[in-house]
Amino acid sequence: MKTLMLGNKALARGLYEAGCSIVSSYPGTPSTEVTEEAAKYDEIYCEWAPNEKVAMEVAFGASLAGKRSFCGMKHVGLNVAADPLFTCSYTGVNGGMVICVADDAGMHSSQNEQDSRHYAIAAKVPMLEPSDSSETLEFTKRAFELSEKFDTPVIIKMCTRIAHSQSVVETSERINIEPKKYEKNAPKYVMMPGYAKLRHPFVEKRTEALTEYAENCYFNRVEMASTKIGVITSSTSYQYVKEVFGENASILKLGMINPLPKNLILDFAKKVDKLIIIEELDPIIETHCRALGLDVTGKDVMPIEGEFSQSLIAEKLGLSVPTGKKLEENLPIRPPVMCAGCPHRGIFFTLSKNKCTVLGDIGCYTLGAVAPLNAMDMTLCMGASISAVHGFNKANGPESQNKTVAVIGDSTFMHSGMTGLANIAYNQSNSTVIILDNSITGMTGHQQNPTTGYNIKGDPAGKIDLETLCRAIGFNRVRVVDPYNLAECDAVLKEELAADEPSVIISRRPCVLLKYVKIKPALKLDENKCIGCKSCMRLGCPAISFKNKKIHIDSTLCVGCGVCQQLCKFDALKVQEG
Repeated sequence: MKTLMLGNKALARGLYEAGCSIVSSYPGTPSTEVTEEAAKYDEIYCEWAPNEKVAMEVAFGASLAGKRSFCGMKHVGLNVAADPLFTCSYTGVNGGMVICVADDAGMHSSQNEQDSRHYAIAAKVPMLEPSDSSETLEFTKRAFELSEKFDTPVIIKMCTRIAHSQSVVETSERINIEPKKYEKNAPKYVMMPGYAKLRHPFVEKRTEALTEYAENCYFNRVEMASTKIGVITSSTSYQYVKEVFGENASILKLGMINPLPKNLILDFAKKVDKLIIIEELDPIIETHCRALGLDVTGKDVMPIEGEFSQSLIAEKLGLSVPTGKKLEENLPIRPPVMCAGCPHRGIFFTLSKNKCTVLGDIGCYTLGAVAPLNAMDMTLCMGASISAVHGFNKANGPESQNKTVAVIGDSTFMHSGMTGLANIAYNQSNSTVIILDNSITGMTGHQQNPTTGYNIKGDPAGKIDLETLCRAIGFNRVRVVDPYNLAECDAVLKEELAADEPSVIISRRPCVLLKYVKIKPALKLDENKCIGCKSCMRLGCPAISFKNKKIHIDSTLCVGCGVCQQLCKFDALKVQEG
């Protein structure tokens, strides 16, 4: 059956059709929907793991047991999972094991713009790059076959445009895969030095075999047209190249990006007058072609950063391409802000008011860094806020410890904050950590996590008690505050910063966008009492604006949280009756 399907949904469909049994992932845009869609198939066990390292180890364990398995993550998540990746390249697999990594060229929702192809090269595992939803589905099914044929984990590299665009796919039925029998084999699976040394030659021979396979495989194809220009490309860049050149160029489309073929490229190069390499981010294909002795046009004209488009490629190559109308350049700027009623706003206002140095983390609460709150000094990676505040205070001592905090979300804390907290308890810096517990994984679209008490399907699951956990780690001072109560937040913050030992503050209130959260009526302005002092606007709430020298409350946005009322000295903000 043919149907229009999102790239991530097509990948999940590929998992289903391929007979995949176990899926473990950590949510991260642009990869999140793969696991959410896979969870809709009853034949596949799916879970949200605490982090990507755990997810990959779960997938490896399932593969070891003989079942086809999968784990998914975004590009920075692969950094977290790099440890098991490099070693399971040595062990190989039992049941097929597929890893999805979704890169984010243009940094639409990421803190860096890394190119995950480097991981495939460094770990010496095959990587596939689909260029639309149809290929995504088919590549996923064939990835399991490739994994089992060559005894290797296989990476499928998505990107934002392929993950979140739609194209036509043709679905088929699920195949029933007989689980492979697990047999004890210490030299293959126990990677202590003596055995690991024996596995390295296997990896090198496998790479040679995969390189030979790449010369004439399903994933790589030549599309001959005009021979004046030949383009070697992959992934979403292939789609742009087709639009820009049409029949005016021949194309070598590489769907298997590691290992890259040699003879296929050399033969293609002989057939064209000029060779152009078009690839987003780093010059992986270009470097390979230059190593083969080819004269190519690549990053000398194409950018090494940012997301490509048809217009960009045409412009850089001096070509013309039909373009639509551009939006006016003077459109009003819409900076990202925390939602009206966001439970994080109160705590960030308190931190800003007390002029705290705030070491932040990854989550929607990172928006605490922007105006007017301006309440964040650093954001590095998942869990880094807690480790960094320890280092910051060890470096500065009393000079910083009574005015510096770390902030981290509940999901991020479970991901990689616990070890940093253990480090504070163990190595004893006088540090204050604020866990922003909004009862969900907010930034990636409301996924469950180990603190919520529900699994990926919304069924009851194990629930970690943050207060008990923090005390068990070694913290005597653990306080819980309501971020809607500014006086409470201010008092507790001052007490914990003044304390002569490490402390944890848990700012607890569920995300206002959760379905079970009951929204109060919007506040109403008493114009006779409002003097236009703008005190309430210091919160940066999108429901509050300033018009005609008075505050204006947008009733379509206001959720009646009452935080702004606590800043109004003139009692101008009222709760609507009835």
